[in-house]
Amino acid sequence: MAPYRNLEEYNIEITNEVKDHFSKIVDDIGEDVTREGLIKTPERAAKAMLFLTQGYKQNAEEILKGAMFAEEYDDMVIIKDIELYSLCEHHMLPFFGKAHVAYIPNGHIVGLSKIPRVVDVFARRLQVQERLTHDILECINSTLKPKGVAVVIEASHMCMMMRGVQKQNSVTTTSGFRGQFEKIETRNEFLKLISADLS
Repeated sequence: MAPYRNLEEYNIEITNEVKDHFSKIVDDIGEDVTREGLIKTPERAAKAMLFLTQGYKQNAEEILKGAMFAEEYDDMVIIKDIELYSLCEHHMLPFFGKAHVAYIPNGHIVGLSKIPRVVDVFARRLQVQERLTHDILECINSTLKPKGVAVVIEASHMCMMMRGVQKQNSVTTTSGFRGQFEKIETRNEFLKLISADLS
């Protein structure tokens, strides 16, 4: 399992198997898979699905361990507005939004780019937002062993927007806190900072 690798090279055997499934789906809904505009659609859809679920083949803990550095800094580190795109496991429709992640180092810091990569690893799986929040939180907490970690995710869900209740403006917010962020004053500082426009 690679720590982090963008999946742009596809296993031919797996791609062909997934392509055959998509071809049958297109046929089953009443379309002509031999029509010019659809000839390559099953292959494109297969590659898209493999890309969007590449997180199963990546190791978030190893990503963090590969860029941990001893450092005495022990104040809050926040990476906010991390774009995320995932697939709802119930309908396999996208949900998308942003994640805000903070931690308080406990002898080690981590390369800043690794936090968004951890978000990507867990987002690029079939997910629910609640578990995605928990996965990111627990991975950082158990690997870095910081004094505290906080995760907030705000996302819009296509399964609620283009089908079902069809609510276009709803946003779902989930959060998780460990360690010092369980203290109300530390949590409030974090929430204030991710809400502020400091530019």
